[in-house]
Amino acid sequence: MKKIVLLILIVTFGASAQKKKWKPLFDGKTLNGWHNFKNPNKISDKWIVDDASIHLTGSGGGDILTDGEYENFVLSYEWKIAEGGNSGVMWGVSEDNKYATPWVTGPEMQVLDDAKHPDSFAGKDGNHKAGSLYDMMPPMRLDAVKPANQWNVAVMRINHKKNKAVFELNGIVTAKFDLSGPKWDAMKAESKFKNMPEFGSIQKGRICLQDHGDKVWYRNIKIKEL
Repeated sequence: MKKIVLLILIVTFGASAQKKKWKPLFDGKTLNGWHNFKNPNKISDKWIVDDASIHLTGSGGGDILTDGEYENFVLSYEWKIAEGGNSGVMWGVSEDNKYATPWVTGPEMQVLDDAKHPDSFAGKDGNHKAGSLYDMMPPMRLDAVKPANQWNVAVMRINHKKNKAVFELNGIVTAKFDLSGPKWDAMKAESKFKNMPEFGSIQKGRICLQDHGDKVWYRNIKIKEL
């Protein structure tokens, strides 16, 4: 009996440890594991692999999403943006036919050239700047982002079990917020998403790299499920 209990504990611990290992979402060589929004068998040729990074070469590539869906996780990735560029990383994206775009459901950690893109000066209190919860919460620090064409390290922690999210940019915390409840509802009510009832409500969804018409690069994309 003791041997059986011990075996169960070992198997359970092993499964738990395996679940918490980092998993690459990009192999550095191909775009396997990614697809265009609501087009699971296709990815635009505007998205290419360039020097071990996913590179959007210009407008018209469309947003791309992970094949897998994720709920509670830590996402780590590096990004750089062309001068005057704009992009973003979303989570909780649904591809249900009733949604026209990823941002109808998926909140976004902003990717931006703060120095030269007009969005840096738009929004409320800077909530369009790099590292912000886009259009909802400005970054807690404005000195975290690096200039255009330099690599930034971003970390996104999404934990619905604890109802908490944290953004980090280059080792600096730029946002902390609840994923649901009165505080979330208040931020949403003041944002462009106020009339989108299911925005931010999809707990298990896809991760999305945004085509905002500008050249952008992503690399070392990995996830650890919680």
